[in-house]
Amino acid sequence: MTSSLSVVFALYPQLTQLDFTGPFEVLQRVPGARLLPASREGGGLTADSGLAFAGLARLSDIESADVLCVPGGYGVTAALGDREFLAEVRRLGQGARYVTSVCSGSLILAAVGLLEGKRATCHWAWRPLLAELGVTVEDARVVRDGNVITGGGVTAGIDFALALVAELAGVEAAQRIQLSIEYDPAPPFDAGHPDRAPAAVAAALRERVALQYPDRRAALAALRA
Repeated sequence: MTSSLSVVFALYPQLTQLDFTGPFEVLQRVPGARLLPASREGGGLTADSGLAFAGLARLSDIESADVLCVPGGYGVTAALGDREFLAEVRRLGQGARYVTSVCSGSLILAAVGLLEGKRATCHWAWRPLLAELGVTVEDARVVRDGNVITGGGVTAGIDFALALVAELAGVEAAQRIQLSIEYDPAPPFDAGHPDRAPAAVAAALRERVALQYPDRRAALAALRA
């Protein structure tokens, strides 16, 4: 069992709150864990759902992190254009014991060079773009490659966090947390993956996501310019 563990969540405006709050709920139950939600400016920000967070630390004020976690969300595109935010993610990630992400947060890790030569995952809609960044992409809920642990889309953040707890504090500790939050998924529909969702549902969502690809590609291209 870990005696002291600093977990830094690198947040930005318009993130998807469950990408952050799912892992936060799991990891805050690890004895000795100190969770530090932080952003470039500190203070407050608003998720893409409109949920507001306050009292955030400034990333530049955090010396180091045992675990760095970057969530995804609609705001990833703008975050890719925030050089100061990316620099802080790179700095903290280079010294972290574990570098992690949920959903499209892996695009940020890849953009700052923290996934170079690594296998990783993200939300199914963004896996093609992650592959374009030179990452070996896997179709999985959780992927570990060395000290990099990445989770798939949104709800996979809970799976990811439990896998991380098992690594940090042992399988039994992770199982206790899983039971304490009654994480026993039984969805009413088998539509959580594009291979199983009704064709019309998958097509409509792919069409909506495709509209975001040009802006994200442009943001990534600007970083390489």
